[in-house]
Amino acid sequence: MDINDNKVNDQTELRARGNWNEVKGAAKQKWGQLTDDDLTYDEGKQDEWFGNLQQKTGHAIEDIKDWFSKTFSGTDNDPNRPSNRS
Repeated sequence: MDINDNKVNDQTELRARGNWNEVKGAAKQKWGQLTDDDLTYDEGKQDEWFGNLQQKTGHAIEDIKDWFSKTFSGTDNDPNRPSNRS
């Protein structure tokens, strides 16, 4: 599956969709073994970035992509996260 299927295609778009530092913090809370270096994205290297996250977390790439997509859309079911929904 191409990352574009989840509407998240590069760090510029990630930043445009929300506060990247907040999302990085949420990712580190969800997957405690992740570091800032793990969450540093190099433009054009989406597949490698998600592959590295998969190796670090032990979760499927699709699950990681889905989590990021839901986190940006405010549908991650985290009662502590502000929702973009009305």
